[in-house]
Amino acid sequence: MLPDRLLSYVVTLLLSVYILTFLIGLPTNILSLCTFCIKVYNKPMPTDILLLNLTVSDLLFLLVLPLKMHEVASHMKWSLPYALCPVTYFVFFSTIYTSSLLLMAVSVDRYLGVAFPVRYRLLKKPLYAAVACVGIWVISSAHCSIVFIVEHLSLGNDTLDTTVCYENFTEEQLNILLPVRLEFFVVIFLAPLLICTFCYLSCIRILSAQSRICHKKKKKAIGMALGTLLVFVICFLPYNSSHVFGYVKGKSPPWRDYTLLLSTFNTCLDPIIFYFSSSTFQTMVKYFMLKIVRLRNLILRSERLSNVTTNTENIRQEN
Repeated sequence: MLPDRLLSYVVTLLLSVYILTFLIGLPTNILSLCTFCIKVYNKPMPTDILLLNLTVSDLLFLLVLPLKMHEVASHMKWSLPYALCPVTYFVFFSTIYTSSLLLMAVSVDRYLGVAFPVRYRLLKKPLYAAVACVGIWVISSAHCSIVFIVEHLSLGNDTLDTTVCYENFTEEQLNILLPVRLEFFVVIFLAPLLICTFCYLSCIRILSAQSRICHKKKKKAIGMALGTLLVFVICFLPYNSSHVFGYVKGKSPPWRDYTLLLSTFNTCLDPIIFYFSSSTFQTMVKYFMLKIVRLRNLILRSERLSNVTTNTENIRQEN
């Protein structure tokens, strides 16, 4: 248990990041959802289907984030119905891994388009992307069902503390959880990371050698590849490395919760990737920004007219 002073700092840090993520991530991902729904409805493309699923994953994460905020605001105590505990953590973790697997799928799609452009145009079908998305959701959900298994083991404990959610594991729980976490690291993090690295570095190598592509487009594509790979490493590597440390040490490392903050912030970074990779998304953002500016100007104009009317009536009454 942390000292009260340190706990106060931890609560402030976690709440600040969660609230900032929620306030930025929710509207930007709703905008992303509208954009990709329109694109998929009008002309379904494999990349758009993958990015639509990535947006849905981010939104699911953001929907359970207020429950995590409530837990943190209660000084790391679970005061909600205990049945919500495993559900919250299942959605919380499964969407993190769904996002990483979908980013891997996007990298593969982009690599195939750059390395084998002719064959890719002939074979690219929305159905393949849809099947890949279903497979990714199933894989991440099946892996993260360990949350329910671990919590089921705790239900048989007579001294179960319902104010603690998915923490303070027993020896029996750790014997199951730590090897599974190590498998998480290898199968649904390290493998996707290596695939992403290969795909994006290959894209950069191929694009750099292309003399027919204008320098501006080439620079943008290379920047996008490096940016996406960097986001993948920064957001997911620290948290997943805690699985390896936990397995070696035989317990969850104390800094594990802080690495989750980077994974949490990924929901804000994904829309930025969408903005620079999709001209349609840029158009939608500009459209909504223009609408907001027009609405603001309309409100200001209405207020000015109201003030003028009020002043005119006051002058008439004085006369």
